[in-house]
Amino acid sequence: MKTAARPESMAWRRREMVMNEQRLSVKIESGVAQVRLNRPDKLNALDADMFDALIATGRSLREDTSVRAVVLAGEGRAFSAGLDFASFMAMAGDDERKNLLDRPTEGPANRAQSAAYVWTSLPVPVIAAVHGFAFGGGLQVALGADIRFIHPEAELSVMEIKWGLVPDMTGTQTLRHLVSQDIAKELTFSGRRVRGEEAVRLGLATYCVEDPLGAATDLARDIAGKSPHAIRAAKELLARAYTVDPAAGLKLEESLQKTLIGSPNQAEAVVANMEKRAPKFSDPD
Repeated sequence: MKTAARPESMAWRRREMVMNEQRLSVKIESGVAQVRLNRPDKLNALDADMFDALIATGRSLREDTSVRAVVLAGEGRAFSAGLDFASFMAMAGDDERKNLLDRPTEGPANRAQSAAYVWTSLPVPVIAAVHGFAFGGGLQVALGADIRFIHPEAELSVMEIKWGLVPDMTGTQTLRHLVSQDIAKELTFSGRRVRGEEAVRLGLATYCVEDPLGAATDLARDIAGKSPHAIRAAKELLARAYTVDPAAGLKLEESLQKTLIGSPNQAEAVVANMEKRAPKFSDPD
């Protein structure tokens, strides 16, 4: 995958941060945020700190107008093995365990759902690089991305049925846009594991590649070289197009296009193409 030339006017900078006792690491470089689940000794299983880190990081990146694309991956041998049951069972009481289902005032999702839902709310593309395991809640976090690159030997599972539960981290909402209803039911009822190529055939993943992180990063860098206003408008348009009637969808196309035509970044895209040079886009306000 070809990487776009770097626009000279972008605030190209490096930043690093570690969230919630190193549960999540974030590096921002050249407009691309690399977000890594960082609990490799536990296969990046989701404990209370990981939930909080995912939510806080997603919300922080959502407000950062210098970020133009996000890569979501896992450190070590897996993307995420899902909920850390041992951690939650060790909590003092049922109330503490159940607070994952608390519904805050911000947005439609509860605390558990927000760890995955927050990635759908980012105005820029989110690309997941999946290797090893993506089970249960880990899979639902990956499904919150716009695009998923998966390793051929990676294993995905809607695993909640194994524990007598149902998907409860937005999985039902993301699955319905990716796979047919009978496939969603079969995966949910059985909890079976699906590997790379089959995951692509079913619609759980976008591409099956030997180097998911490299492919995801290349695509993110390519996207970061495009007009950020057009990319954000495209994500909003496509996200809403699947949930509105044709008349509303056509009106949305028109209204978003009107915000782009003649704008500084749109004019720069035209001039840069005509002059055969890298564009110099400005970040959104």
